Amino acid sequence: MAKVKYYVVWVGKKTGVFTTWAECQAQVSGVKDSKFKSFETKQLAESAFKDGWQRHWGSGKEAAPAQPRGQAGSSVKQTVMLEAEAASIDYDSISVDVGTRGNPGPVEYKGVDTQTGDILFYVGPIQNGTNNLGEFIAIVHALRYLKEKGSKQTVYTDSRTALSWLRNKKVASTLKRDASTAKIWELTDEAVKWIQTNTYANKVVKWNTEEWGEIKADFGRK
Repeated sequence: MAKVKYYVVWVGKKTGVFTTWAECQAQVSGVKDSKFKSFETKQLAESAFKDGWQRHWGSGKEAAPAQPRGQAGSSVKQTVMLEAEAASIDYDSISVDVGTRGNPGPVEYKGVDTQTGDILFYVGPIQNGTNNLGEFIAIVHALRYLKEKGSKQTVYTDSRTALSWLRNKKVASTLKRDASTAKIWELTDEAVKWIQTNTYANKVVKWNTEEWGEIKADFGRK
């Protein structure tokens, strides 16, 4: 039997405690800076709602002891996490996301400072591409950007597909190569080549949308 969760919405269309993810999602979808989180029991959820989001939002399921960079849990090799393994958000990080108008269609992406939301890089619109290709290119752009800075900051993405491509060092897209898609494929091929010929010390982590809300680089087009 699936474990029941209770969802607290502090900032959304409606606030309160909800018993399904669908109800919670309906309140926060499209709401800028929404604040919500799941809890294991109704009592914990009701208590957290009364406490306010400042004491709970962004802390994940349980706070885990912080580990210094370079100690246990980090690696000088490629570390691609396919799930949101961290118990809390690492705000010393970059978040990337894609905005599309149609899929395929024009693609744009950006990388932002997870703490401040400041845009660190922005590309687009690219004439014709897919969401998944854009997500993959954005991750690699972030890794290249951080390597040039000599930074070991974490990179967050909300795309499982792009993470799997990163892990495999190749993409599996059915997008046709023609004149209209030439630019997205040029950027994709460059990204694949970079991943295949470079190493990086950064963790690339799946953003836990259900627990933390929309990724900080979200374009707000859902």
